[in-house]
Amino acid sequence: MTTLRKIAIAAAVLGIIDSIYLYIIKITNNKALCIQGVGDCWSVNTSIYSEAFGIPVSILGLLMYAAIAVLWIMLPANPFYKRYAPILNFGLSLVGVIFSAYLTYLEIAVIKAICPFCVLSAILVLILFVVSLIQLFQKPGEE
Repeated sequence: MTTLRKIAIAAAVLGIIDSIYLYIIKITNNKALCIQGVGDCWSVNTSIYSEAFGIPVSILGLLMYAAIAVLWIMLPANPFYKRYAPILNFGLSLVGVIFSAYLTYLEIAVIKAICPFCVLSAILVLILFVVSLIQLFQKPGEE
C-alpha cells in the first residue's frame, strides 16, 4: 500500500470517527461529551447551522468520509476504480473543503464559537483534498 493511500485512508477513518462522535453529541444532547475548556463544541453543535436541509452536518461528513474511504480502499480492485476514483476523490474532497470553509466562517463570524471537533474535521478534509490533488496528477502506475 502506498504512503498516499495510507494517509488518505487514515484521514478518512479519523473523519468517520469524528463525525460519529459529533452525531452522538447531537442526538444525545449531552453537553458533557464536549471537551470542557477547549473551544465551544456545544454552541456550534446545537446551532441552527449544525443541520443542512434537516440533516445533521455530522451525517453529511460521515457520508463523505465513508465514500472517500471506500474509494481509496477499492482503488486497486479493478480498472473502474483506478480510472474514476481520482476524480471522485477530488470532487468529494473539494465539496468537503468548500463546505468546511463555509462552516468555519459561520463558527467564527456568526456563532462566535469554535468547535475543536469541527476544526479536526476541517483539517482532515483539507488533507484529503491535498492527497486527492496529488492522486489526480499522478501518472498511471505512479503510486
